[in-house]
Amino acid sequence: MTGRIHSIETMGTLEGPGIRYVVFLQGCPLRCLYCHNPDTWRSNDGREETVDGVMADLAGYRGFIDASGGGITCTGGEPLMQASFVGELFRRCRKKGVHTALDTSGYAELSEPVRKLLETTDLLLLDIKHAPGPGHKELTGVSFDRIRAFAKHADAERIPIWIRHVLVPGYTLDPEVSKRVAAFVAELASVERVDLLPYHELGRHKWEALGRQYPLDTIAPPTREEVSAAHRIFEAAGLPVTPPF
Repeated sequence: MTGRIHSIETMGTLEGPGIRYVVFLQGCPLRCLYCHNPDTWRSNDGREETVDGVMADLAGYRGFIDASGGGITCTGGEPLMQASFVGELFRRCRKKGVHTALDTSGYAELSEPVRKLLETTDLLLLDIKHAPGPGHKELTGVSFDRIRAFAKHADAERIPIWIRHVLVPGYTLDPEVSKRVAAFVAELASVERVDLLPYHELGRHKWEALGRQYPLDTIAPPTREEVSAAHRIFEAAGLPVTPPF
């Protein structure tokens, strides 16, 4: 079983609990205007790797991963595009007692490989890009329908969910958008945590290196006051929002 991998980070601390072995998968169907990994979009880039190869490399880091209560996280790109590979990797990790986390936009058909992948997922990091509606397609290039179905299925399977939502001025940093996103998230009983992430410009240099015009070159990161206002909306919906600062 092989997959296309962009890169691996062995000391991840932002992709789930503890210290994580983070696998960045190649390929993504979304074209988010603020994407900080546009170099993962093309499915044929990166390198080919086997499940055996990843497991052998992971074994060398088990000491501090296990001591910190960490595990493995597959992200991207979009890991659901390689659901069979990630599912086999997670199955092997579970047999070895390694906690598995899936960082995804949720944009995929509920195929058999996707369903089997979720069966081996201990934690779902679900990136909600925008509220349901036309704004989602404007920001990401895709509709919300598959994401809704994916999230509802994961919730029905009682997989613990951490929500991530980026506050982008002019797009998602809007009270009405925040209310609609919060209302959708509140429908998911398995949500344990909501992280509202201020938009940043750290991915700009990757767009430029690829010879692409950065779409949000006139957008500045939100202010502390704007971020706090968004937090209050999600808190009012009864959601477990992490402190903003």
